[in-house]
Amino acid sequence: MQRIPEIQVFKESLIQTMAMKTKKHIITMLVQNEPGVTARISGLFASRGYNIETICGAPTANPKMSRITISTKASAEQLAQIFKYLRRLVNVIKVRDMTGRRAVQSEVALICVKAPIKNRPEINKLVKRYKAKVVDKGRTHYIIEITGQQEKIDDLIRRLEPIGIKKLTRSGVLALYREPK
Repeated sequence: MQRIPEIQVFKESLIQTMAMKTKKHIITMLVQNEPGVTARISGLFASRGYNIETICGAPTANPKMSRITISTKASAEQLAQIFKYLRRLVNVIKVRDMTGRRAVQSEVALICVKAPIKNRPEINKLVKRYKAKVVDKGRTHYIIEITGQQEKIDDLIRRLEPIGIKKLTRSGVLALYREPK
């Protein structure tokens, strides 16, 4: 009976060790623009127990192809497995890790914030500081659009929370490799 606590401690230690070795990765793939491709990719992640934090997909300049961008947390070993599984899918043409400086990454968020008259100067100041823009003004609200790095968007959201966020939506990360200069 005394072995059970030891096993539990070992399991918790193993989970903590794995969590420390995982980091966020941005994976982008060029796929055939056909029905069911996104479902197969997300199904692959789910069936293997990998979490998708964000997923974006849209056609490219070539209407026969789409680009899907996924952000996930994974260890180096898990990332290698993800790439191996993705490359086996028939509709996947190319897979790349866009984590790091060689890629341009951006995200869009729309934030509906309470905007009583007394708070509007403070909101406008934040909008200007973060190079965002107010895309809709109502009697009691503003809808703010912000584009940029995830950290920038997170920071604006933290600053708007005390004012009162009513609704929020985010695109998820989009990424492209930088072209040579």
